[in-house]
Order: sequence, then C-alpha cells, then structure tokens
Amino acid sequence: MYLVIKVVVSALIVAAVSEIAKRSPALGALVASLPLVSVLGMIWLWRDTRDPVRLAAHSEATFWYVLPSLPMFLLVPALLRAGAPFPLALAAGVGLTAALYLLTTLVLSRFGVTL
Repeated sequence: MYLVIKVVVSALIVAAVSEIAKRSPALGALVASLPLVSVLGMIWLWRDTRDPVRLAAHSEATFWYVLPSLPMFLLVPALLRAGAPFPLALAAGVGLTAALYLLTTLVLSRFGVTL
C-alpha cells in the first residue's frame, strides 16, 4: 500500500504541473522547478531507511546532478523556436543532459567527489 501511495502522490504532482502549465506556462514552470520530486524522494528515503548518511549522500548527489540538467531548459526552447520538431528538440535536450551528467561525474571524481 505504501508503494501505491508513493506512486499516486508522485503522479499527482506531474499531472498538476501539466494542468497548471496549460493555463499558465510560467506558473507551470514555477511549480515544475520546485524541488518537489527531490523533497518527496528525501521523505520516502528517510521513511524507508532512517539513514542520515544515505540521505545526505542522496541530497548532495541531487545538487550535483541538477547543475548539468539546466542547459536542457535553454536548448529545447531554442531548438523549438528555430523550427525543430518537439521530439527532436527533446531528444537533443536529453542527449545534452546525459553527456553533461557523464562529464560532471568525471570532473567531480577528479576532485574526490563520488556520485
């Protein structure tokens, strides 16, 4: 039952963002940019493990992974405005993010940060 509750709450957030964005793209973006998924993930992780070390590592890794995801939110609209079809723009954004995740992991490992 607990897993079902986690899935329903998470799905409701995604659905809410979609519905809000239909009415107001800026407000939808604001809600989407809130770290709701991260906060829920931390709550679920804490409830499941009560492990402060694991939660701290999760939170820190989330910070490092948010940074390389940000350029996607500039690339996708730039491609769409240039006339690229949505699937191509989204794929390019996801590809860029994946490449930047890899680069971030490699760079951070040289500074002793393990993700």
